Amino acid sequence: MRAGIVVIACAGRLARIEGGGGIAGRHTEPDTVHLVSTAATPLGGDSLNVRLVIEPGARLRIRTVAAAVTLPGACIDHSTARWDIENAGELDLDPQPTVVAGGSSHGTDVRIKLADTARLRLRERVQIGRCGERDGFWSGTLRVDVGAMPLLRHRVELGSGAVGDDALAAPRACISELRYPARKFETAGTLLELARGGSLATWQGDRLPAC
Repeated sequence: MRAGIVVIACAGRLARIEGGGGIAGRHTEPDTVHLVSTAATPLGGDSLNVRLVIEPGARLRIRTVAAAVTLPGACIDHSTARWDIENAGELDLDPQPTVVAGGSSHGTDVRIKLADTARLRLRERVQIGRCGERDGFWSGTLRVDVGAMPLLRHRVELGSGAVGDDALAAPRACISELRYPARKFETAGTLLELARGGSLATWQGDRLPAC
């Protein structure tokens, strides 16, 4: 299945939402859109494409109503999600965790273009396996530019077959949080200040902490 949604935020009005396939958007507050799955997705072979545009002076909060559980398909184990973001206003993107079920593989690709005036908070949470499962695989790529200049290139692999996975150290959960232009914020992870502004916090462990 191919699912896609576009959310465009303009100052002084509700965001415009265009979607199809297995995902829809719902206004829950004047500046907040919740993404809702309308079908059993992602299964192996599925691809999700999300495009967010935040115009100057606009504020947008993106949330999801439930965790995303990736499952292997009948013939294909791998599914993908791609986020393309253009932000000239203020964006707070904090979806519920992605749970990679045993036997499935999932890849996330996030590409962000920021204006100099933009403000951003992006949090991503991933858990390998449901109860008793440890053999799923996830890879995440994050690419962020401010204007024409690169801000961040970041890639993480997690789970069975990941580069850093071995018998002694095998984390099965991670949290990444990117903020721009803030250089410091409270976090339980390791905080890295970025050369062109902003900061990235990362945490890894066996299970995601309770909210």
